[in-house]
Amino acid sequence: MAEKKRTPIRFGVLTALVWLVVAAGIIFILWQVINRISSASLLISTATPNQTQINETIAAIVNNQLTASATATLLTDTPSLMPTSNQTPSPTLPTPKMTPTTSAVIQTDTPTVLCDQAAAGNPLDITIPDDTVILAGQSFIKIWKLINNGSCSWTNEYSASFFYGDQMSAPASVLIKETVAPGQSIEISVEMIAPQMPGTYQGNWMLANPSGELFGIGPNGNLPFWVRISVVGDQNTPTQSPSPTTTLSPTENIPVTATPEGQRNGKLEPIPGDDIDLDTLTINGGDEDLLYQVDASNYHWLIPVNQATVGVFGSQAPDLQDCQDANMSTAPIAVDSLAVGTYLCYTTNQGNLGRALLDAVDPENYTLTLFLITWVQP
Repeated sequence: MAEKKRTPIRFGVLTALVWLVVAAGIIFILWQVINRISSASLLISTATPNQTQINETIAAIVNNQLTASATATLLTDTPSLMPTSNQTPSPTLPTPKMTPTTSAVIQTDTPTVLCDQAAAGNPLDITIPDDTVILAGQSFIKIWKLINNGSCSWTNEYSASFFYGDQMSAPASVLIKETVAPGQSIEISVEMIAPQMPGTYQGNWMLANPSGELFGIGPNGNLPFWVRISVVGDQNTPTQSPSPTTTLSPTENIPVTATPEGQRNGKLEPIPGDDIDLDTLTINGGDEDLLYQVDASNYHWLIPVNQATVGVFGSQAPDLQDCQDANMSTAPIAVDSLAVGTYLCYTTNQGNLGRALLDAVDPENYTLTLFLITWVQP
């Protein structure tokens, strides 16, 4: 009976020991798995030589399948964490595309200032203001003050050149004697002689660059600057004034009955914005030769269109032969530069020659009073 009781006791102790070892091994394996996972997430290897020896002893006792499954879980866990470190390349590289936009902005800002452009000084007329009374034949010096309002310096290759009107014995051009940088001003002087006949005379001038291209004052750099004098007779000159008779002569030809054959006479009073037909002597008729316009700087212009031309003749009334020989072009004429009593020669878009007298300018609304004669070709 004693032997039968010892056998179950021995068997129970051994079984308990085996289960304790198995349980300890499973706990150790789970602890290793947890330790491996936590160490892998920190990218630090925590395996030591003592731990590997313990694993070998437990592997000899515990079933081989448990160790295989445990190692399989370790192998499957560690690679899953590796791609996370490879997904961090910086994708924000399109920033260099910002450079073309800055260069485009710079290019749009530069072409706003003209190279050759002038502005009137304050004052423009240093000597001989408009309508200064001068004796016939007397010499005088006209001085203008101009400002370099462009982006290019004026060198001694630049000049002041006679443009149109009454030259009054002045040279055709006068060189600028000093360099004028942008923003600086200069005084330009020209020697002139008053004409022998009494009357109003005006000469219009512009600047010329080294290539001979003309430019002047105003917002577009194309307005002339001028000198206007009133000539009176000296002690040796008879006190007769032919200018009033020449001024009134066009008015005598206004009636249609006094109009010679092949000649059209008329009086027009255009306002800014009107179109002038020089063939029919009508305003806003649809077949215009001149546009009367005002710009943003309040300068008033007579602008030839449709291949018509115009030029300033002077204070004496021209005839047909005079206008044939006159210097005319498609360049606009600044009304502000014309003295009352000035004659213009023109060709119409139909090839007819003519003349116009600026008889009056209304200072309130800039209505012009023009007396015109157009010689119609047969």
